[in-house]
Amino acid sequence: MTEQPKKTGFFTALFSIMAAAFGVQTSKNMERDLNATNPVMYVIAALIFVACFIGVILVVVKLVVPDHLS
Repeated sequence: MTEQPKKTGFFTALFSIMAAAFGVQTSKNMERDLNATNPVMYVIAALIFVACFIGVILVVVKLVVPDHLS
């Protein structure tokens, strides 16, 4: 008897994407992600994570680099 993959919620997918991005993903969670029933949730979570990550980098650069250079 094969085990049915569990449905993954949005926040579970988002936390999984963040853990994978920082290299702290467990093998158990990685297996769960690879066997996910709805990969669209992971794509949406990844796009949101990337947008937030780029936004944070832009804010940090804006705070560090002086304005009088332009």
